[in-house]
Amino acid sequence: MKRHQNLLLLIAVVLLAALPLWLVERPLGPDGQPAEIFGGADSEAQALITRIAPDYQPWFQPLLEPASGEIASLLFALQAALGAGFIGYYLGCARTREKLRREQRRGEAAARREDEDQEGPAC
Repeated sequence: MKRHQNLLLLIAVVLLAALPLWLVERPLGPDGQPAEIFGGADSEAQALITRIAPDYQPWFQPLLEPASGEIASLLFALQAALGAGFIGYYLGCARTREKLRREQRRGEAAARREDEDQEGPAC
């Protein structure tokens, strides 16, 4: 029963994540052509800056320019995955460390109680 429930929840999560990507229609851009749905803010900011100050010169050039938008998206997703992995690893280590400290304290308290029981009642 529990296994089927987990499978149904997993399918529901996948559908909730994937269906909007298929059902959303692409909006029309200013030229009447379908625009990018998930375009980055970098290109929009660059277009706005050129419209406001046409003679603007960037302060520096990027060290590495991705070959395409897909590669830039891949690098961004990789960066997000590495960050999430690091955070998860840290939280797991912190939780395990705290669990081991609690167990050690319990062990020490139990050892003290045993010592007190062996000594007998204090009169």
